[in-house]
Amino acid sequence: MTQSSMTPPIRSSARTLILANVVTLFAALLFRWEVAWLFWPYWIQSVIIGAYARKRMLDLARFSTEGFTSNGQPVPENEQGKRSTANFFVLHYGGFHLGYLVFLLAEHRVSGLVNMLILFACGISFVLSQRSTYAMQHAADLRGQPNLGRLMFMPYVRILPMHLGIIFGSGLGGGVFVLVLFTALKTLSDIALDLFDRKDAEKTASRGGNA
Repeated sequence: MTQSSMTPPIRSSARTLILANVVTLFAALLFRWEVAWLFWPYWIQSVIIGAYARKRMLDLARFSTEGFTSNGQPVPENEQGKRSTANFFVLHYGGFHLGYLVFLLAEHRVSGLVNMLILFACGISFVLSQRSTYAMQHAADLRGQPNLGRLMFMPYVRILPMHLGIIFGSGLGGGVFVLVLFTALKTLSDIALDLFDRKDAEKTASRGGNA
């Protein structure tokens, strides 16, 4: 695959990420949300990233488990190893997000049809962006032999900004400057990590094997 054929998908997903975050910021300013309310669309985005990560693992045709163990035993390079890894990921990653959901429902419950429609629109935008990234990743996976353990851990890097946001941002108010700064940093992180995901998949495919 040439560099020129890679450019449109990268630009497409970056544009969608920027649009989704701008729409979220606009809604936050319009409805005078506090910074902590932004965790709802970011939680939705993180769940979508996890769903596509699981799909990516299950759709692997060839993969390596070099250096990847479970309960002290090497993970087998077969269908059983792939499915058990995907199931563990859902349990662990999903457990974290269930905890976040409980926190959000307790501290920042969503009310009103307009707010719910905004969150739904944000979710659709994030799905479109992640679907574009997944299509490139899957095509690269088919040409290479990615490491299953690496694929399982990569989504946690994508959600690190949300971890930091919940720790440091939940006590902040809803001033315009704080909202803009928080959203700008989140958008830059999204774009950088989306690009990293793509480049990493291409690097693995170009090597024809483990990364």
